Amino acid sequence: MPEPTPSGLPFDAPSVPATAAAPVSAVPRRAWSALIVLLLGMFMALLDTTIVNVALPTIRTSLDASEATLSWIISGYALAFGLALIPAGRVGDRIGHKWVFFTGLALFTVASLFCGLATNDLQLVIARVAQGLAGGVFVPAVTALIQLMFPLSARGKAFAIMGATIGVSTAIGPILGGLIIEAFGDVNGWRVVFWVNLPIGVIALIAAAILLPARGGPRVRTATDPVGLLLLSAGLIAILVPLIEGQDLGWPLWTYLTLAAGAVLILLFALWELRLARLGRSPLVPPRLFSHPAFSGGVILALVYFASFTGIFFTISLLWQAGLGHTALEAGLVSLPFAIGSIIGAAQSDRLSRLLGRTVLVMGTALVSIGLVWVWLVLLLTPAAELNSWLLLVPLFIAGVGNGCFIAPNAQFIVATVDRSEAGAASGVISVMQRVGAAIGIAVVGSVLFGTLNVTANTPEAIADAFASSAASALAVSAGLSIVAFLFVFTLPKRAPTH
Repeated sequence: MPEPTPSGLPFDAPSVPATAAAPVSAVPRRAWSALIVLLLGMFMALLDTTIVNVALPTIRTSLDASEATLSWIISGYALAFGLALIPAGRVGDRIGHKWVFFTGLALFTVASLFCGLATNDLQLVIARVAQGLAGGVFVPAVTALIQLMFPLSARGKAFAIMGATIGVSTAIGPILGGLIIEAFGDVNGWRVVFWVNLPIGVIALIAAAILLPARGGPRVRTATDPVGLLLLSAGLIAILVPLIEGQDLGWPLWTYLTLAAGAVLILLFALWELRLARLGRSPLVPPRLFSHPAFSGGVILALVYFASFTGIFFTISLLWQAGLGHTALEAGLVSLPFAIGSIIGAAQSDRLSRLLGRTVLVMGTALVSIGLVWVWLVLLLTPAAELNSWLLLVPLFIAGVGNGCFIAPNAQFIVATVDRSEAGAASGVISVMQRVGAAIGIAVVGSVLFGTLNVTANTPEAIADAFASSAASALAVSAGLSIVAFLFVFTLPKRAPTH
């Protein structure tokens, strides 16, 4: 029984036969209008992966939030987002993608409202996880609907616009967050960071109801593998909880037992998937994908890479504000070189990919590694009193260019390691591993940052020195993971298919 293709995933567009070939100019104007609606949703979901970083210190003081809460705000969103991707794509295949998009976007908007209304850290974490789940519900529908609305000749342009939206939304997040907090103050600014989604969400919902096609393409009867999803979710949560909470609580016995239970649940998930495959049913993650050693290496690459770079602005934002006493806007501006570099790298990545093949990924991960090692050395060797954004400008720009070169084409090369008939399932696994990597990366980096934090006196100088030392330790983890990612690039094929 062939594996159904999960429709629409955030960083890769599954290849499906076009039903018509037409010049770009022949595409109905309504389709381009609908594309704007879809990209508004994509913009919101990916903006929220980065905009919250600069708000963490003000959330910490406003809600008297624990250190673990700060990690949950980022990790909980990423993990929930990732776990929803594949089942949401399959539900869309079964009932139609328009109303899956609409429902997910509505829930995301409501969850954003409750994030801003939170009066304690538990309420905020719950709302943030709900926001991540909602994002994972509607994002798969974006690429699925693009596949349905645009003929092959225009689809490339539509996906290129989507790629630019992804790059811009993640790049401007820290700067926009800093501007909002600067304008509305520390007490209410972090709430507005979440509420910025409300007008966008309402406009997008109204437009989605009017413009998105109600039907399109055949409805596919797909299995959702609820047992597999439950085992995978429970296993990942069991691993993430002690990684985030352990340092805060002094690593009691239950944290080690929970980590062990998480490993057992992941093993049970693998055995369950193998059983479904033997019975000819549709597992959540097809085991046959891992019969390709290069795909296994590519999956590890996706996980490790996203774990490496996701945590750097979590670390720098806390250092800049809680440690060095700068404003949220100043912390956001520190990320500007990385954002500019990412946009430049992404703009050239497609051309470089066609010209250089896998070398573009080698170059990208190498630049990220160089940039992060450089940032680590700056934090390690520069006295806290002398730290400033100029010292990080060049290394963050270098890392940003590398990130842009890697992010856009990486899924294409990993998918190229499996048979063409398995491309959709492979895309789903990669997208989930990217989100899981981001969640685990934040958990580990946060644990190192706060675990090594030792403030010896309640003075600005002592606080700055303590945060600078801990930030250097956290950046060492990120830099080390980026080097591991660099090594795993060589498991991928030298060329990705051009079909």
